[in-house]
Amino acid sequence: MTADTGPLASPIRKRLGWVVLALVAAAALIAWNRLKPQGMPPGIASGNGRIEATDIDVATRTAGRLKDVLVKEGDDVEAGQVLAHMDTATLEADLQRAQSQINQARNAKATAAAMLAQREQAVTTAKAVVSQRQAELHLASKQLQRTQELVNKGFLSPQKLDEIQAQVMSAKAGVSAAQSQVAEAKTAITATRSQLQEGDSAIATAQASLARVQADLDESVLKAPRPGRVQVLAAQAGEVLGAGGRAISLVDVGDVYMTFFLPETAAGRVAIGSEARLVLDAAPQYVIPAKVTFVASVAQFTPKTVETTAERQKLVFKVRAQIDRALLDHYRQQVKTGMPGMAYVRVQPDTPWPDKLNVALPDKAYPKPGDPSAPQAVASSASSQAAP
Repeated sequence: MTADTGPLASPIRKRLGWVVLALVAAAALIAWNRLKPQGMPPGIASGNGRIEATDIDVATRTAGRLKDVLVKEGDDVEAGQVLAHMDTATLEADLQRAQSQINQARNAKATAAAMLAQREQAVTTAKAVVSQRQAELHLASKQLQRTQELVNKGFLSPQKLDEIQAQVMSAKAGVSAAQSQVAEAKTAITATRSQLQEGDSAIATAQASLARVQADLDESVLKAPRPGRVQVLAAQAGEVLGAGGRAISLVDVGDVYMTFFLPETAAGRVAIGSEARLVLDAAPQYVIPAKVTFVASVAQFTPKTVETTAERQKLVFKVRAQIDRALLDHYRQQVKTGMPGMAYVRVQPDTPWPDKLNVALPDKAYPKPGDPSAPQAVASSASSQAAP
C-alpha cells in the first residue's frame, strides 16, 4: 500500500486544502484592503455630478433665409467671429428706400426754407408799401388842410376841396391794403415754418427707418457673442428661419462647472468660495481644482439620476463647483462637457486634502486654435491648474 492510498492520505489532503484556502482568503483580504476606496475625512463632503458648461444659442433677429454657414460642429470660435450670414436682398431694398425717403425729406425741407426766405422778404416789402402809403396819406392830409383854408378864404373853389378829400380817402385805403399784405405775408411765414418742422420730422422718421434697417442688416451677420465651441448646427444654408430662429448652438468652454447634490448635513457647512476637487470617471488619474460658486438656498428632492456617496437622501441641496477660466483656456482642447464624476468639497478649511485628492493634471496643454506655438509640457503639481 502506497502513501497516496494509505488511510492517512485523506486527512492530510483535507488539512492542506484548508491551509491553501486560508492563504487565498488572507491574500484576497489584503488585496481588497489595499484596493478598496479609502474613506474621506469628516471635513470633506462629496457627491456625484456631471461636467456642464454655459450653452449659447445664436439665433436670427428677423425672419429670413440662411445664406451660408462658415463653421462646423466641434469648431472653436472667438468672440465676434462670423459664424453665418442671412440673405439680405430684402433688407438692402428697404435700406435704399429709407435713404430715398431721407433725401426726399431733405429736399422738402430745403424747399420750405427757400419759401420761408421768400415769405420773409414779402413781409419786408409789404412793410415798405405800408410806409409809402402812410406817407402819401400824410401828404394828402396836409394838402387837405391847406386846401380847406384856401377854400374858406375864397381863393379856391369847393370842387378842389372835394378832389383833395378823395385823395385822402384813397391814401387811407392804400394804407389798409398794405397792412393787410403784411399780415398775409406773416401768416405765410407761420405756415412755411410749420412745413420746415414737418420736414425735420420727416427726416427724423426716415433716419429712424434707416437705422432700423441698418440694425437688421448688422444682425444678419451671425457672430459668436463669446468664445466657445460649436455644439450643434441647427440649420443649414438655404433654410428659412423665423424671427428668433436658432441657427447655431455654442458651448462656452471657458465657463465649465460641475453640478452635484449634498445632504443638508454637508450642504449647511459649504460656503461660497470653498475649495473643491473634481475627479472624472473617464480620467480618474486626474484631480481638477475648483471653487464652490453656488449653493441652493432651498432643498429639493434628489434627481433620479443622482446618488450621494453615502445613503441616498430624499432632500438635498444643489451645489455648483466652478473651474477657473484661465485653467480652462490653458487646456481648451481637452475640455468636454457631459462627463460624469465625483466632486469633493472641503467643508472645514483646516482639513487637509487626502493624498489621492492632490491636484493632478495632464502633462500637456494644447494652444488655442490658430496659435502657431507647439504644445508645451506642463508639470502636474498641486499648484498647477487645468480643465477636464
